[in-house]
Amino acid sequence: MALVRCIMEMGMGVDVHGRDYTNGAKRAVFDALHHSSLGFQRLIGKTADDMQVEITIGSPQPSQVDTAAVVATLPHGTGSCKVVVGGLEIPNEAGDDAMVITNAAVIVLFDDGK
Repeated sequence: MALVRCIMEMGMGVDVHGRDYTNGAKRAVFDALHHSSLGFQRLIGKTADDMQVEITIGSPQPSQVDTAAVVATLPHGTGSCKVVVGGLEIPNEAGDDAMVITNAAVIVLFDDGK
């Protein structure tokens, strides 16, 4: 089995209050997914459920992102998620809250059958 990269999309998600890093990550994946509408898989004899999705999240606090919750946002296929240091965290004036900005790279792969 050889996986072939077919689509790569980027997205950004923001959690405005509460420092919810998972929420920011889920919003970033949602943003990336809604930049595309996949229809080509029919040309290669596949369905949307055949795709494998690799998600990379850039978060200021990687250990605070629930990767299973992020993968659960995928509407089709099977997914994996890794989190690296990235994004931004902008504290409020009082320093007791922050806006968290998270980035996502979403790669869609299909098995070429070889």
